Amino acid sequence: MFGILRPCRHRLSDTLRVSWMAHLCGLCLALRDDHGHLARTATNYDGLVISALVEAQSTAVGGRRLAGPCALRGMRPAPVADGDGAHLAAAVSLVLASAKVRDHVADGDGAFARRPVAGVARRVADRWARQGERTGGRVGFATAVLLDAVGRQGEVESSLGAGSSLLLATEPTETATAAAFAHTAVLTGRPGNEAPLREAGRLFGRVAHLLDAVEDIEEDAAAGAWNPLTATGATVAEARRLCDDAVLGVRLALKEAAFDDGKLVHALLVHELSRAVTRTFGHQAAGHGPLLAAHPHELPLASNQPPPGWQAPAPNQPPPGWRQPEDPGGPKKGKKDKKGRVPVWDWGKKRGAAAGCGVAAFMCCTCQYCCADPYHDPWTGEPKQGWCHNCDCDCCSGCDGCSSCGECGCCCPCDGC
Repeated sequence: MFGILRPCRHRLSDTLRVSWMAHLCGLCLALRDDHGHLARTATNYDGLVISALVEAQSTAVGGRRLAGPCALRGMRPAPVADGDGAHLAAAVSLVLASAKVRDHVADGDGAFARRPVAGVARRVADRWARQGERTGGRVGFATAVLLDAVGRQGEVESSLGAGSSLLLATEPTETATAAAFAHTAVLTGRPGNEAPLREAGRLFGRVAHLLDAVEDIEEDAAAGAWNPLTATGATVAEARRLCDDAVLGVRLALKEAAFDDGKLVHALLVHELSRAVTRTFGHQAAGHGPLLAAHPHELPLASNQPPPGWQAPAPNQPPPGWRQPEDPGGPKKGKKDKKGRVPVWDWGKKRGAAAGCGVAAFMCCTCQYCCADPYHDPWTGEPKQGWCHNCDCDCCSGCDGCSSCGECGCCCPCDGC
C-alpha cells in the first residue's frame, strides 16, 4: 500500500473503521474485477478517498456488497464499497499508478534500471493507462485530464531552476486530483459541490506532492534524481508552510460542500491529512535522517527525543484493542490447573509442536499474522494483534466526541472521552 492518508485504527470509531476498510477493499476488488489481479497492486490509501467522497454525497450512487473471505482480512468476509464510486477510484488509481511506473522507468530507479525490467514495466504502464481510460469512460470521467497532467510533469520539472516557485512543480498533480474530486459531485448529481471539491482536490494534490518530495529528498540527493526542493532551492520550512496552508484550505473547502454523511471524509481529509503533515515534518524535526543537516536553521533539533505523540507501552499489558474472548475454552483466570498452578492469562487448549507448526503455516499463508485482529497463537492459543494493526498512538476509539476540532463525531484524542 502507498499513500499519505494512513489512519491508525485507534483514531477511528468502530463504524468509521469498518467504512474505511469497505472503501479500501472495494477499490481493490474493483481493480481485480475490471482488470485482473495484477491491477490490485495499484490499490492505495489515497485512492479510496474518491470512493468515500461519492458515498458521502449519495449512498445511492455508492452502496455496499458482501465480499467473501480474503487473506488480507484474515480470511474473513466483509462489506465492501461497490458501484460508480469504487470504479471511479479504480480508474484514477490505475492511471496514476501507470504514471508512477513510467516515472520509475524514466529515472532508472532500482530494478527499473535493467532493460528487461524496464521493458516489462512500460508495457504494464501502457496497459494500465488504457484500462483506466476505459473504466473512467464507463462512469463519465475523461482520464485525458490525468494523462495530460502526468505528461506535462516532465516538461514542468525541466523548466524549473533556483528561485522558482514550488507551486509550479505541484501544478500538474493539483490539476489531476482536482478533476478526480470534482467528478464525484458530477456522479452524485451535486453540482453545487463541484467547485469546493475541485478546490479541496487541488490542495490535497499539493500536500501529497510536497510530502513525497520531503520524504524523498535524501534518497533523491544520493541517487542524483530530480527533487522540487533541491531544484528550486526551497527550504523545508517553506514546504511546511505551504502544506499547512493547504490543509486549512481543504478544511474550509469541505465546509462549503453538502454531504449526506461526511464523517469519514472529514476524518480523512481534515484530521488524517493534518497528521500526515505532522508525521512527515515532525520526524525530520525529531532528528530522523540527515535532512536537517542540510537545513540546520529551519527546524529545531530535538536530540534523543521520541517522535511527537509517541507513548511508551504499559508493561505486562495485552495488545492495544484486545478484548477477553467470551469463551476461551480452557480454565478460567485465577483457577488452578491440574498441577496446582494459577495462570495469569489463560488462552485455551495448547497444541503440540507438530500441530502448532501446521496451524502456523496455514495462518502464514492466509496472512492472519499481519491482518487478523486478533489472531490466536498457533501453539498457545494466546490472542495477539496482527502486525498491520499494531500502533503506539495515544488515541482511543469508539467515542462520540471530537475535541480536536469540535465539528465531527469521527475521532477522539482521548481527552474528549
